[in-house]
Amino acid sequence: MKIPKNWSFKTNEVAQNFDSHVREQLPWYDLATRLVAHIGRHYIGENGTVYDIGASTGNIGLALEESIVSRGAKIFAVEESNQMAKAFRPSKNSTLIIKDATKIDYEPFDFCVCFLSLLFMRPNERLKLLKRLKNATKYGGAIAVFDRTTPSHGYLGVIKTRLALIEKINAGATHKDILEKELSLMGIQRPINEQELGEDAIEVFRFGDFAGWVIENNNPNNAKHPFDID
Repeated sequence: MKIPKNWSFKTNEVAQNFDSHVREQLPWYDLATRLVAHIGRHYIGENGTVYDIGASTGNIGLALEESIVSRGAKIFAVEESNQMAKAFRPSKNSTLIIKDATKIDYEPFDFCVCFLSLLFMRPNERLKLLKRLKNATKYGGAIAVFDRTTPSHGYLGVIKTRLALIEKINAGATHKDILEKELSLMGIQRPINEQELGEDAIEVFRFGDFAGWVIENNNPNNAKHPFDID
């Protein structure tokens, strides 16, 4: 795939080659997807509601399909890019919403997935979105966030970053593609600061600079609006 100078999901080139590109650049992509499916199975209830924020080609919905269908649940796949929406593969019981995730009124849900999506939002906008999602989480429900983090300090941080580079090469990415992709993301991809997720976020996955967390709503005294982010 030809890497655009300024990365965008609103191009046919990216949308049509997304599935192969993401697995080349992120060799752990399928493993993390299976982990999301495993986690979701523990939170999706009968006749429940699920959101997939930044759905791209429908990877998460397809991974959760068995749990969703067997429990009569529904999933809303949110994707802002019209080009990506054309490449979207719907799962059963899914509804595709082509809209900016920060401009949606979320109904109470059992499970929400932000899979490599928050890092493409401005920090102030994603903080507002996280607040809205937390307020919409049913008691006993959860949000799963998988994202790129700001690099950790010290020599160990260098080691983790190099691990990601090595695995990209092992997956077939060329040195040129890796460099061009990194440069294309300047000012567009903003890795998340873990503090943005709040103290309730529990880390469940880590590979290089990428990590995954689960944020549960375990507050029975204020089940509708248990979170408070200024």
